[in-house]
Amino acid sequence: MSTYDVLVVGGAGIDTIVRVPDLQLPVADSLHVAPILDYVAHTGNGVALGCHALGLRCKFIDFIGDDAQGAAILQRYKDARLDFSHIIEPSGTRRSVNLVDPQGRRLSLYDGRHPEDVRMPAAFYLPYLGPARHAHFSIMGWVAELFDDAQACGTTVSTDLHDWDGVNPHHKVFALRADLVFLSTAALGERRDDVMRAIISEGRAQAVIAMAGADGAYLLERINGEVRHYPTAGLTLPVVDTNGAGDSFVAAFLHAWLDGAGIDAAMRHGAIGGAFACAQHGTHERFIELAELHDLYQDGTSL
Repeated sequence: MSTYDVLVVGGAGIDTIVRVPDLQLPVADSLHVAPILDYVAHTGNGVALGCHALGLRCKFIDFIGDDAQGAAILQRYKDARLDFSHIIEPSGTRRSVNLVDPQGRRLSLYDGRHPEDVRMPAAFYLPYLGPARHAHFSIMGWVAELFDDAQACGTTVSTDLHDWDGVNPHHKVFALRADLVFLSTAALGERRDDVMRAIISEGRAQAVIAMAGADGAYLLERINGEVRHYPTAGLTLPVVDTNGAGDSFVAAFLHAWLDGAGIDAAMRHGAIGGAFACAQHGTHERFIELAELHDLYQDGTSL
């Protein structure tokens, strides 16, 4: 029996949320805004805490700084009882400043800060990667180095390419080596289906899931060459903040997929998880739990 259901690799940081009247800011010396708040966040954090909230045995590993932001991350995971191991990176903890408009849309100003040549020692990650049923790789450059070991261990891998344009070579490594590929449609436009098909034909993915926000999501499986559309969950909840919606989609999808529920059920669970996150202020402050996910699924809100 595997020690972990999911190992999440990379992607812990701090989001500073600034609520603005419009993402197109006026040219001015100052602008009065609502209280500015910091949240433990970023993509790996969202997937790890989301999986943990759904009852999966989740391990999370990453680099963080020996700074106030790193201390906030450690305290959050201690409070949540999330199993987290880390290496101190002298350049500090990753940060983002996210501008959020009244409709919940966001613009993220990302400070990755870690050097390009940083590498996680195999002696650190192999004891977690080997016993994991599945691993989710965030798209930090150093994480790409773990693909060979994941394949040798027989551990399936998922990744989220976020708003990849279908061309950037940094993302392409992850796109072609993961077994499950998630991405946003934001930068794809009419090339959405072509990019999804290229990931399947050039890489090893068994399925590609393209998340399109209010327009739902799209699925392409290797065994079926048809790109299929799935609607949004249809939850009657207000959209207050879209930060973390994609990560919550991924966590809910992985829970169903690892449970053997089938790809259609996984897509519907993902839609519910993503929609639920949009009704929560901040980034990753409240995750859907298993009973809530089950009830909403049974109610047919995702159909």
